[in-house]
Amino acid sequence: MGGPTLKVFSPSQPSHLPHSHSSAINTPPNLNTHTHTTMKFPLIFPTLIILSSIFSPQSTAQDPGFRCTNPNSTTCNSLIDYKLPNTTTLEAITTLFQIKNLRSLLAANNLPITTSKDMVYNATQTLKIPFPCLCSNGTGISNHRPIYTVVPDDGLFHIAADVFSRLVTFPQIQKVNNIPNADNISVGQRVWIPLPCSCDDVEGEPVLHYGYLVAAGSSVAGIAQQFNTTEGTLLDLNNMTDSSELLADSIIDVPLKVCKTSVRNDSMDYPLLVPNNTYIFTANNCVRCECSAANNWILNCEPAGIQKRNGGTCPSMQCAGTSFDLGNTTSDSTCSLSRCAYGGYGNNTIYTELTQESTCPGGSGNNSSPSGNGAKGLRWSFVLAASFIGLHLLRL
Repeated sequence: MGGPTLKVFSPSQPSHLPHSHSSAINTPPNLNTHTHTTMKFPLIFPTLIILSSIFSPQSTAQDPGFRCTNPNSTTCNSLIDYKLPNTTTLEAITTLFQIKNLRSLLAANNLPITTSKDMVYNATQTLKIPFPCLCSNGTGISNHRPIYTVVPDDGLFHIAADVFSRLVTFPQIQKVNNIPNADNISVGQRVWIPLPCSCDDVEGEPVLHYGYLVAAGSSVAGIAQQFNTTEGTLLDLNNMTDSSELLADSIIDVPLKVCKTSVRNDSMDYPLLVPNNTYIFTANNCVRCECSAANNWILNCEPAGIQKRNGGTCPSMQCAGTSFDLGNTTSDSTCSLSRCAYGGYGNNTIYTELTQESTCPGGSGNNSSPSGNGAKGLRWSFVLAASFIGLHLLRL
């Protein structure tokens, strides 16, 4: 279970460079800027860069990302905590991190779908940022986004520490963007921010890797208990030998348990990783899936009900051979519940599967395994039951 439980401490913080656009997140930079004015900084800037690399609470290694042993080009969804550097709106955050749409940000934070893009959040509040992860050469980092466009008076340290709240370090930005001189960047230059992530299973189970912001006073044991994992798992994932290495304000890899699904491995959204108390829109926004531990960790999916652009319509979501639509359930008196479950999508088709779930106390929940769409989803349990009934009638 790892070493003794110790409280984290806050390391010294480097001084921040003065910048006239500290509220830049409220008005995200124009990604189409093409000005190329080269900026050179006084001697104090290289000094601060050196100090920041020594005292930053994040890892000082230049290699970004979490450990990811999956084959190269493996992709998945991830989350990371973002502590707001100033007062801003959901729209500004969506733009800064190039989140596909506001719905994705709302879903990751379990906010009502009716929440306005103009909703204001205050400085120091924390939101979960959803983003795509890419595994390569044993490391997982965000899949070539977000891309940040340099504005006047920017520096790599400021971008890492102030704009992105130390989710990464300036040497990590410098490395993935092949920037020879950290003191010399240009207005309009586009830089990739390599957020840490992973797609690895943990102890043989699929999980969603969450970049968790460690609060002052936290312990490895407390974090493990909060997220239903173990101290040993957290220490191993984060390459810590004991809990005394946990630092306040650092980002650590926390594996989140996800709901069981029937999604096929050839689906466009495989693997569909949805942790507790979150929801997600998938199948080109035709399907909404929600995960709740209270629902026995079974993913509940239903038609999203979102009006598609250009008057388009969603494919059929009916379980073939039944009158069930996606998300419909029926139960009987023998602790058995039948559900029209989501099986993934592709080729303009939404796959569904009729599954059986135990509702008895101590039941094991979803007893199905992915078997494709429609008629194939009629379980073998029905066939066996019908056979036994037929044999019984023949004996009468």
